[in-house]
Amino acid sequence: MAITIVSSHNKIAMTFTLALLAIFMGSSSAQLSPNFYYKSCPKLLGIVRVGVRSAVAKEARMGASLLRLHFHDCFVNGCDGSILLDDTPTFIGEQTAAPNNRSVRGFNVIESIKKNIEKICPGVVSCADILTLSARDSVVALGGPSWKVKLGRRDSKTASFSDVTGAIPPPTSTLATLINRFNTKGLSRKDLVALSGAHTIGKARCLFFKNRIYNETNINKSFAKERRRNCPKNGGDDNLAPLDFRTPKLFDNYYYKNLLEKKALLRSDQVLHDGGSTNSLVELYSHDNVAFESDFVTAMIKMGDIQPLTGLRGEIRKVCSRPN
Repeated sequence: MAITIVSSHNKIAMTFTLALLAIFMGSSSAQLSPNFYYKSCPKLLGIVRVGVRSAVAKEARMGASLLRLHFHDCFVNGCDGSILLDDTPTFIGEQTAAPNNRSVRGFNVIESIKKNIEKICPGVVSCADILTLSARDSVVALGGPSWKVKLGRRDSKTASFSDVTGAIPPPTSTLATLINRFNTKGLSRKDLVALSGAHTIGKARCLFFKNRIYNETNINKSFAKERRRNCPKNGGDDNLAPLDFRTPKLFDNYYYKNLLEKKALLRSDQVLHDGGSTNSLVELYSHDNVAFESDFVTAMIKMGDIQPLTGLRGEIRKVCSRPN
């Protein structure tokens, strides 16, 4: 609301200035809320839940893919749905950048859910919020914890190919690199270790762990030998292996048990328990699933708060793959 200073001879100019300030402050400080669509789209949560469960029932790996899609979106200029955008004549999107190329997936699931939502709540729900909800529902569908997702994000009108590589930690990351990348997003070491537990589900391409199973020493020898069967030194880069070889379709804490035995598929996972400052957290989560789930939920909510577009910024896309 604008405030008029009657005593000022420039009251018209002052009123206009304060009005702009109020609009700006309202858009930049607007808070996300689990009840954001309570009146405008009351069936939203059910539509997303059904869409995710259907996709995961057809392919369990899709749960991990949707969770990862949310992570890769939030780490690049915030949780704004920019990763969902295809290339346009004015910008190259994020999907073909090295950390994402032929790796991120699940776009068709998000688009399908969006279409169903548009049928009953046209122009109301952002793709960024659908992606955030889908990440939560994927975890639940695979046996993990649930939590209230804060909503109210708006969609970016653009995406940045160049910003991806410097934001997403590669699978060859050192512990120092991981800590730094997460710190720049306002996430702590505890958040890092808890969020890494998402690797209790999903698979990785041979390309990303080949060097580890053939050349690294901080790996269980029998585990490395087993992984080599489907990941030859030459070729086979697209062959897949589960990140958690014990319970790959169940969201649990076996990921951390694997780290204790040096049976992590990726180097960026094993460095969490390799004599560094995160050892104690890995050990805690390996025997206390309640602590893991609690900290994972806290970290997911924090990650969902990374630089959301709210208020008058961004837009509500009609189709998730392109700006309006």
